[in-house]
Amino acid sequence: MEPSVFQSPALPDHCLLDSGEGQKLERFGRVTLCRPDPQALWRRRRPPEEWQAADLKFVRESDRGGRWEVRPGAPRFLQAAEPSWEVGYRSARFVIRPTPFKHVGLFPEQAANWEFIDQVGQALRASGADRPRLLNLFGYTGAASVLAAGQEWDVTHVDASKASLSWLRENISASGLPERCMRIICDDALAFARREVRRGSRYHAILLDPPHYGRGPKGERWQLEEGLAPLIEAAGQLFEERAVAVLSTYAVGYSPLAFQNLLGELPAGQTSVGELALAEMGGERRLPAGFCARYSRGLELQA
Repeated sequence: MEPSVFQSPALPDHCLLDSGEGQKLERFGRVTLCRPDPQALWRRRRPPEEWQAADLKFVRESDRGGRWEVRPGAPRFLQAAEPSWEVGYRSARFVIRPTPFKHVGLFPEQAANWEFIDQVGQALRASGADRPRLLNLFGYTGAASVLAAGQEWDVTHVDASKASLSWLRENISASGLPERCMRIICDDALAFARREVRRGSRYHAILLDPPHYGRGPKGERWQLEEGLAPLIEAAGQLFEERAVAVLSTYAVGYSPLAFQNLLGELPAGQTSVGELALAEMGGERRLPAGFCARYSRGLELQA
């Protein structure tokens, strides 16, 4: 029996080359990276020399992070103290920058949700919503926000990290969009959502990609098991008559059924749950990349 997976489209500037033994080998643009992935329990398929040829390799130093080792002979720009480069998807451009937390500022598995929001936007415009409104909570570096803004969504992007919002602005500029293409808010997600409820704001789409633990800009404490249900409750009060919500998580220890039950408390609508995954190059093997749940009401959408 096939597991339920939200299929990601191919990204010209990203490829999962191989995975296994707790690692993944991937390409972002013309740079290959090797970094840990605890989901990769199986054996690698590609020969050791291909793994050893990675331009950047993440070396974990503690449970709080690590460092990137540069391959001798790698492109010169990777020798910089903080190397960065750009990749593209559709009309957008994103700055890739390896961090001490093994992330690089872009999560390619989210392309499944980027395409879903594009589909939602088309359905809404066909039903008369000229410029639908999107709220991106825990928006990070903003790939979804930048793509939506380029598709004529009225975007509100919220994140508690000033560094992430600075990175978002780099992505906006790299994509040739003006900063005013969206509303950018540095705030605690739950606090902001509750204020929007009091203001009577309404949105056609709400994206939520919460971490397990975090801090707001004023020291607000975020713990997923405590904050997620109140956040979903607040989101349910922000929907337009025709609306969707997308909840995605990674490494939080909960079942997709838990998210289905949680979204089932929203006003009557359709819910689908499953996994996000990346397909390896040249094979059928897929690397799990987190759980996802989608809610919709008042719209006829593809599964």
